[in-house]
Amino acid sequence: MDLQLQGKTAYITGSTAGIGYATARTLAKEGASIILNGRTAESVANATQKLQEEFPNSTVSGFETDFSKSNEVEELLNSLPEIDILINNVGIYTAGSFFDTADEDWYRQFEVNVMSGVRLSKRILPKMLSKNWGRILFVSSECATLVPVDMIPYSMTKTAILAVSRGLAQLAKGTGVTVNTIVPGSTLSEGAEHFLENAAEKEGKTKAEVEEAFFTEVRTSSLLQRFAKVEEVANTITYLCSPLSSATNGAAIKVDGGSMGGIM
Repeated sequence: MDLQLQGKTAYITGSTAGIGYATARTLAKEGASIILNGRTAESVANATQKLQEEFPNSTVSGFETDFSKSNEVEELLNSLPEIDILINNVGIYTAGSFFDTADEDWYRQFEVNVMSGVRLSKRILPKMLSKNWGRILFVSSECATLVPVDMIPYSMTKTAILAVSRGLAQLAKGTGVTVNTIVPGSTLSEGAEHFLENAAEKEGKTKAEVEEAFFTEVRTSSLLQRFAKVEEVANTITYLCSPLSSATNGAAIKVDGGSMGGIM
């Protein structure tokens, strides 16, 4: 299937690894020009080189931006070229007791996870509306509704994203611009890999045993009963970035393996 993404320029936050990088790969494969983002110059350079080597005919560039630092965000906003596809993927989290979580941890997660997309959308959406075409995608999480008790601040930000996305979609009513949210479930990102490795070493088990226990004891609502691959999430994101997805707007699309339940 031709997703008609040739000539489109996509900017993906948090894209030097995990779902972000997997999405950059699938978009590059479809012919889109890619602008990567990472917190360090080294991570951006490494990811850019890797992507260019795999897709030598693609245009790949990148920006080093830490979205918790307002001066770096302002510099980015002044440097970005015209964007056809904005994917607000960057996210951070802390895990710990609600009672011990400092206000600063709440603010920092909100700043990075929510305000990054707010600020980018405020700058990019008007230009999309002026040319009557564009795609904005937010990446939320199953934690938006499952809300693990050791990740309440993170879950709050992922719920807030749903409201921002829906509101922006309403601002684009009747145009060729769509705004949607992707809601992944437990995904085998680098962070999940480290979790499995550390737990396996600590408990004297294999990674496969730890993964099985996670879904039989913790994420019992999952119908998939395994971690999703980053490519599985990226495939859905890439379709929603394409002109073929024009009838999907203001939606929260679950790629959660059924963990969130419900029939809608």
